[in-house]
Amino acid sequence: MSHVGVPRGTVRKRRPLALLVAGVLTIPALAGCGSSDEDATAAIAVPQDVAPAGRGQVAEGGTVNWAIDAMPATFNAFQADADATTTRITGALLPTLFPLDAKGTPRMNTDYLKSAKVVEREPRQVVLYRLNQQAVWSDGRDIGVPDFVAQWRALSGKDSAFWTARNAGYERIERIERGANDLEVRVTFAKPYGDWRSLFSPLYPKEVTGSPDTFNDGARTTLKATAGPFQLRSVDKGKGTITLVRNPRWWGGQAKLDSIVFRAVKPKDRTAALVEGKVDIADVDAAAAHRIVAAGRDKGGNGQPLTHGPGWEIGPAAAMRSWAVAHGSDENAAAVARAAREKTRAAAEVYASEQDGLRAYVLRKSLEPAYTQLALNGESGPLADNRVRRAVARALNRQEIADAVLSPLGLPAAPLGSHLAVAGQRGYHDSSGVLGDQDPKAAQALLADAGWTRDGAAKEPDGTKAGSEGEKTKGKTAEEKADKAAKDEKAAKSGSDNKPGDDEGFGRALAPAPAAAVQSAALLRQAGTFSDAYADARTVADTGTSPAEGTRKKVTAQERGPGGVAGAYAPAGTAAPAAPAKAADPVRGPLGKDGKSLTLRFVLPSGPGSESLRTVGDKISAMLDAVGIRTQIIKVSDASYFKDHVASGDYDLALYSWPATAYPATDDRPIFAKPVPAADGSLLVEQNYTRVGTDHIDQLFDQAVSELDEGTAQDLMKQADARIWAAAGSIPLYQRPQLVATDKKLANVGAFGFGVPHYQDIGFKKPQAAGPPANRKK
Repeated sequence: MSHVGVPRGTVRKRRPLALLVAGVLTIPALAGCGSSDEDATAAIAVPQDVAPAGRGQVAEGGTVNWAIDAMPATFNAFQADADATTTRITGALLPTLFPLDAKGTPRMNTDYLKSAKVVEREPRQVVLYRLNQQAVWSDGRDIGVPDFVAQWRALSGKDSAFWTARNAGYERIERIERGANDLEVRVTFAKPYGDWRSLFSPLYPKEVTGSPDTFNDGARTTLKATAGPFQLRSVDKGKGTITLVRNPRWWGGQAKLDSIVFRAVKPKDRTAALVEGKVDIADVDAAAAHRIVAAGRDKGGNGQPLTHGPGWEIGPAAAMRSWAVAHGSDENAAAVARAAREKTRAAAEVYASEQDGLRAYVLRKSLEPAYTQLALNGESGPLADNRVRRAVARALNRQEIADAVLSPLGLPAAPLGSHLAVAGQRGYHDSSGVLGDQDPKAAQALLADAGWTRDGAAKEPDGTKAGSEGEKTKGKTAEEKADKAAKDEKAAKSGSDNKPGDDEGFGRALAPAPAAAVQSAALLRQAGTFSDAYADARTVADTGTSPAEGTRKKVTAQERGPGGVAGAYAPAGTAAPAAPAKAADPVRGPLGKDGKSLTLRFVLPSGPGSESLRTVGDKISAMLDAVGIRTQIIKVSDASYFKDHVASGDYDLALYSWPATAYPATDDRPIFAKPVPAADGSLLVEQNYTRVGTDHIDQLFDQAVSELDEGTAQDLMKQADARIWAAAGSIPLYQRPQLVATDKKLANVGAFGFGVPHYQDIGFKKPQAAGPPANRKK
């Protein structure tokens, strides 16, 4: 919950995800990259933690209160102000044709479909959906072709009267028509679309998508027709509740619960709400998680004192001294001591009472399908130079950062090796070896090559050219790496012209970030000239360092002991390590160039829920300081952090998160698209807030999204991810923890990870029948 990420209100073209914040996926072909079989072992996957139980073990009836952050602004998941709550609620009400399983793989939903597949590839791609003949809307009308047609027209982008946040995929559809009967929906694409399974989820009734008025406003506060195991009964903004009840027309397995009440509870109030029994399910932060775990193991309820909470750290000697002062002859000191003792005693009683209430809950934990990254703004200043960005990356001990966040929560702590996939996903590949592991000496060499030296802060400008031009003067080792990379590219059949001079592809921005409306228009642009950034990318192995040497060590530990605004995250309550790691050969004194010191503005949120995120920021600052990069920590309000700083480009370094997706070619392209100058001199950045990109990355995304062969598409995404690492605009740090408190009696709910809830299966466990008496005499 202490997280800062890409807010849902941000102009976004990514699909709203089933859990929070939204996506990524892939596999590369650069030198040192392994096969897909080898790649599968690199990630540490964490399973769902949902107390699974068969439907026969779940009782009929009951109501569950489910905490949400706030009342949703809309029930239309395709509008800009839709958020995680919108996705959570509509998941119980509307059809999702291909929900994700626990590994992030789309699986056909047989409640709605009998089959769905590509039936023609030439001259046009055609997908044929065969609908479940029992599938009906809650008003009794059959789900059919008119619903598909209405949603396509609303989201195609051809009619600006529809206020849509995204149209990816829908703009490629040429027509939708009836098949052999009313149960067949035939979709013909004007351009091939490999991510076709992402479409029509959720599927809205034509009454919502059929006109701009109903699309824009008709689904903001209600949904008149639904087609899920539950239907919407009421929305009470005064009480902050949304109530769902069983859908009597649901044709699948009947929902076990009578009703679900989504209740708005601010993250800071979650512990109190749990203690008071107001909610049965709630995402919690690390501090609350530790309290729930402690409550489950404590014996305080049996008269034994707690070993945590107010006053527990006071030892016998200190307690005796306090007692002596409280009963001493110095009346003033005694009064102060008695007041302090009474305050501690009262706080301990309240804490113990709260722990009693928390014993009714259990902590469910997994890894959220989202990752936290260090973003490096390449628009201007020192970070416009690719060498400086790579130096920042080489200064970081990502394992230490992951350990600090995940290990205290009992979760596997492994740095994420991909921008386009998270642990356990098909196609995950660790491409971080393109940059290499932490190496302070290599970082210092990169900085020196870029002209940043200890003497530089006092020197006058000497005309030294900054930026990627310096790459061209590197020696034989860099050339060998480039040659090796080119050979790998040829083997991967990715198509490269091997032109020199593509250094600008690593993204020196040309103008300030544009307004959100301009960013939206950028989504429609196509990739420009296909340029070869590959050879230049491979020089990221640093002077004298082989890329093969950078192959990452595999993290295999399975036992460690956990997610937020869409973007940056660090769990509240995570303790900072005793001391940050020191570089082997720290730079003495600040680095500089042309009389200017090397100092980067590190913007962090200042809110009370962001302590751990700031701890991560402090660790990063210490690591950078060890190689001579100074940071200026700028703390800003949580409300302005993303909009006024990250999105607008007013930062050098920032921490925020991106959610994961099963459709990276569609969902992740706007995040890594190369910024292009607009007619007014501003820069169209789409969602690439680091302002770093290349034509080649764009080309690979465009090829992948049109590729109908999944294996080939994954190979293209692997290559794209390797180049994203080489550009060094975004450094993935760790997959975010997911911590959920649930009533101990609940089944089939908790930390879902990548998977989506099966709402009809959630319920209270049946009481277990008593067994025969022990040692019964015969």
